Amino acid sequence: MTKKISFTDYDKGDSIPELSIKPVEQMDLVRYAGASGDFNPIHTDPSFATKVGLDGTIAHGMFVMAQMGRYISSWVHLSQLRSFGVKFRGMVRPGDQIVCSAVVRRKKEEEDGTKQITITVTASVDGEPRVSGDAVIIC
Repeated sequence: MTKKISFTDYDKGDSIPELSIKPVEQMDLVRYAGASGDFNPIHTDPSFATKVGLDGTIAHGMFVMAQMGRYISSWVHLSQLRSFGVKFRGMVRPGDQIVCSAVVRRKKEEEDGTKQITITVTASVDGEPRVSGDAVIIC
């Protein structure tokens, strides 16, 4: 179980240790399709994906976001996560290794005494951001 973090544990600009995910396998995408109900063949059928102009299958965007959620939950107790949202910037394919990283973007104390840390989270492949967004942590 991940420990709760304190508002004083991090300063603006601090980096959170990276997490490298094992390379994405085609079977990961098939399993994710079953779990999510998203059986779009661009994710599960390499020949179909090629026929529609892709260079093989691509990972579900939400699969990548789930890996980012896994990263956040390895760092902070989920009871502290207030919000998490992303923007999709590029495709992830089987064989790609996702590296998740984060930086403290803002610290804020609300009028009611609630303390928030906002982090910018990025999932990259070969140093190129594919998905990025923000998460707000309550301390």
